[in-house]
This record gives sequence, C-alpha cells and structure tokens, in this order.
Amino acid sequence: MDVERLASWMDDNVPEGKGEPIEHNLLSGGSQNELYDIRRGELRSAIRMPPPEAPADRDNGILREWRIIHALEGTDVPHTRAIAMCDDPSVLGRPFYLMGFVDGWSPMNGLWDRKWPAPFDADLEARAGLSYQLAEGIALLSKVDWKAKGLHDLGRPDGFHDRQVDRWTSFFEQFKGRELEGMDVATDWLRAHRPIDYIPGIMHGDYQFANVMFQRGAPARLAAIVDWEMGTVGDPKLDLGWMVQGWPDDTSAPEASASSYVDMLGMPSRQQVVDHYAQVSGRQVDDIDYYVILAKWKLAIVLERGFQRAGDDEKLQAFGPVIVECMQTAAELAETTDYQR
Repeated sequence: MDVERLASWMDDNVPEGKGEPIEHNLLSGGSQNELYDIRRGELRSAIRMPPPEAPADRDNGILREWRIIHALEGTDVPHTRAIAMCDDPSVLGRPFYLMGFVDGWSPMNGLWDRKWPAPFDADLEARAGLSYQLAEGIALLSKVDWKAKGLHDLGRPDGFHDRQVDRWTSFFEQFKGRELEGMDVATDWLRAHRPIDYIPGIMHGDYQFANVMFQRGAPARLAAIVDWEMGTVGDPKLDLGWMVQGWPDDTSAPEASASSYVDMLGMPSRQQVVDHYAQVSGRQVDDIDYYVILAKWKLAIVLERGFQRAGDDEKLQAFGPVIVECMQTAAELAETTDYQR
C-alpha cells in the first residue's frame, strides 16, 4: 500500500486524523477482496478493495458495496460506518472505500476448530441468541426503504422470481460436467410455483454466520453485517431461505455440532428463527419452503461451478458429495411440501 498517496487522499476526504501518520495492517486477503486495518490519530477504520490481480469487474463490486453501506447510514441495521469512497485507481491501484472499524468477532474466526468464543462455547442459552440476532439482522434490512435511500437502480426487482430458474439453469449449462440427481424435479417445481407475496427490498445475497460480526460478550448482539458483494434489490426472504437451508432438524442432538461449519448444538429450531424473522420484519413466512428449495437448488449450482473447475484443489473437490446431497434434499422437499401457490 502506498501510504503517502493514501495520506494525501485522506487529508482531502477524511477530516478525522488529518495530518497524522498512518498505521496499516492487512487483516485478510485473497482472490475476492482485501481488508486493511487503518489507524490515524483517533480514527480507526478499515479499507476494503480488490487485490491487484482481480478482474476489472471487481471494481464495480466495490462501488456496489459502498452504495449499500452508505444507504444503511441512519437505519437500525447493524452495519459498518460509511466514511469515504475513492473511485480513482491512481490512489491505491484499485477503487476502495473506507469504513468504520468493528471491534467485534466473527464466527469465521473459529471456523477451523469449530468453537464459539466464551461464553457461547459453554452457555447454550446465550448461544441461542446468536441465531436470533442473525435472523434479526436481515429482518431489519428488509424494512429499509430502498427507494428513499437511492437504490432504485441497484438491482432488477421487477420479475425477480420470473428470472431465477432461467438465469441459473443457463449458468449451470456453461460448466455442466455431470447430471445432478433431483435437479429436474426441483427445477420443474420452482417453475410451477411462486411466493405467496413478493415485496422487493435490499437483500445481502450470501447471508450466513460467515458474513456477520458480533459484539463481544453476552448477551449476543449483532455488530455488523459485512461482505456485501452480492447485495442487490430483490426478494429479502431469499436471504432467510439461504440462512436456514442447512439448519439441522434437531439442534438438541449431538449431531448438530457437526452439521455446519459452526457448532449448531443448542440453537433454536429453524421454525423458531423463521418466526423471529417474521415478528421483526412484519413479513409473512408461510411460504418459507419455496425459499428453502430455491436456496438449496441455487447453492448446489453455485458450488458445482467450483467443483467442475477444482482440478487438484482438494478443498473444492470435497464439495462433490455436498452438492449432490443439497440438490437431492431440494428435490425431496419439493416432492413432499404441501405448498400450494
């Protein structure tokens, strides 16, 4: 990072800490986006930007993320503070935005050992609150007036559900390397059904424990929803379906500890978190099976792309049976649901 260029830009765009030296530290990096911890005087912030080798369209993703977090200013949705955005690549090589630093913790921190931090590691009642807070985050998001926030051109909400099947089956055909059992059943069911109602709103697009941060300590309190690269204006209830599509049937059983990349033992049931979403959002959830089927079907297609391109990558190869199970369960739910719309 060219700290001198950054300092000059911040002097002109960020009053806090003006003229002070900058301390910076890489928090995370990869093929998607890089995140830097930035300290300047009393200001502590974070920079999010594409890596140098990322394709050019990733720049649009960064600008898209900025529009969303900037639009969330003044709402009760937990989010990072929007400080400033730079669309001039001459400053740091790629567009970037500066956001407030979140002094919290991410469930991703315990991904490899699958352990919650204290007190959520031992206190199952406190742990349950993490799930309710997760559901509450998107419930509050669904209530934001996206038109008043200037996001009328962020997505294509009209005909959102009419496009889903054709869009994702066409995507699948681009890399298809095998038949997925149950895909025809789930696809036909989705073509024949629609939600009971459809009220457009802001949606995250990849909503799960991996993409939120919590405040430290108990009780569980959501600090911020993060990683908005898939954000759009569409159907917010698809975020709910995405969140619960892999929820264990019995969260009191020992198997719940190994049913996800986080330990789900002691969490509320799927119906309980869905009901909490309904209570906070004011939206009906009688058609949740539609969204779960759509989420499972879509997730299987998304993961299949990586599997078909895995080569010698053992991590991507490991998705093979997961994809098969995901598509099969989507088909099974489609065949057994009494959803009539």
